[in-house]
Amino acid sequence: MQQILDAITAGDTTAEEFAALPVPDHYRAVTVHKDEATMFEGLASRDKDPRKSLHVEDVPLPEVGPGEALVAVMASAINYNTVWTSIFEPVSTFGFLERYGRTSPLAAKHDQPYHVVGSDLAGVVLRTGAGVHTWKPGTEVVAHCLSVELEAPDGHNDTMLDPEQRIWGFETNFGGLAHLALVKANQLMPKPAHLTWEEAASPGLVNSTAYRQLISKNGAGLKLGDTVLIWGASGGLGSYATQMALAAGATPVCVVSSPEKAEICHAMGAELVIDRRAEDYTFWKDETTQDPKEWRRFGARIRELTGGRDVDIVFEHPGRETFGASVFAARKGGTIVTCASTSGYMHEYDNRYLWMNLKRIVGSHFANYREAWEANDLINRGLIQPTLSKVYGLDDVGQAANDVHLNLHQGKVGVLCLAPEEGMGVRDAARREALLPLINRFRDV
Repeated sequence: MQQILDAITAGDTTAEEFAALPVPDHYRAVTVHKDEATMFEGLASRDKDPRKSLHVEDVPLPEVGPGEALVAVMASAINYNTVWTSIFEPVSTFGFLERYGRTSPLAAKHDQPYHVVGSDLAGVVLRTGAGVHTWKPGTEVVAHCLSVELEAPDGHNDTMLDPEQRIWGFETNFGGLAHLALVKANQLMPKPAHLTWEEAASPGLVNSTAYRQLISKNGAGLKLGDTVLIWGASGGLGSYATQMALAAGATPVCVVSSPEKAEICHAMGAELVIDRRAEDYTFWKDETTQDPKEWRRFGARIRELTGGRDVDIVFEHPGRETFGASVFAARKGGTIVTCASTSGYMHEYDNRYLWMNLKRIVGSHFANYREAWEANDLINRGLIQPTLSKVYGLDDVGQAANDVHLNLHQGKVGVLCLAPEEGMGVRDAARREALLPLINRFRDV
């Protein structure tokens, strides 16, 4: 691996030289183990500790098949799906790997007693399989996490509708929290030249998810002048939604859980912020009973901030804890768009507020190829910035995941893989200098 790292850091290694580099038969990776899938049984979700289930170990190198690429991973990032994987909720990911492994001889290698996790990366192409012509060894790339087969007609209008759609590093093996990663070549996108490895690795999953959910016609279709309620507006997902709303000429109403997180929203340019913890919004009286009075208090607070306007769009991802309030808060004819349920999957809401006020609930999941590419282009052009707040080494990935699990983080938490230190990988210093105050917003708080 040292030869590979030296070739990357040299900056002038040719494609032919990269192609000739020896690749080890084992590599360092972050894994969960199949025989530990029941280790947290009986514990509440919050008490399940990723530091106990995530292992950093050597694993065998998988074969690079047709249409695939092997990437040397300089940096990766933590997403909530890695937390889910590490605490084996809502199900063990080994069921995903088993089912995928049965689909074809090419996919069979994914069914292993270990799962290499991680759905983000920034790195360098080392090898490509048959049929790959665009991406050459030595190309600096980031990867989106959509894995599809596209053998059925369903996905050819929107690849997210492919019946064999999966999230790489969560529903497939050989993910990005490792020294090497195996991806489908059509997951690759150009690395933004003005960003470091760790900065470039951080937007992938959440930036693309926010783009489809908020901007795309497949999601909420945000337009100039809209008002949008953004839950967790300083978090990994919400921080990109907040930036997109502002860039599109919309007004975000940012919901956060601390003064520090409110400060970050203001630093991004948002003016309307609700600290739900300071204002003590409790939408559930107990585990089975919601409190509509709290919905109304919340709605009144939004109108106080907006000058009497209800929100056109609710950007939902907490799920059970907030969904009743979200359906209530959207304006008549408004849209609640949801991509996750980090506080619970069994949502409850008062359907009268939905049907009698002609509101819509839209499900949104990651992004199709075009949407992921467009979202990455916004990063490339400096219109949207990475929201990296903290960086860990690969050996400390358990702590990084635990931070996200306990909501101790802001923005995105990065992980150095092959990169020996932060700050490496910048190829366009002039552009970086111009954008540096914006790039560092989450590092400065």
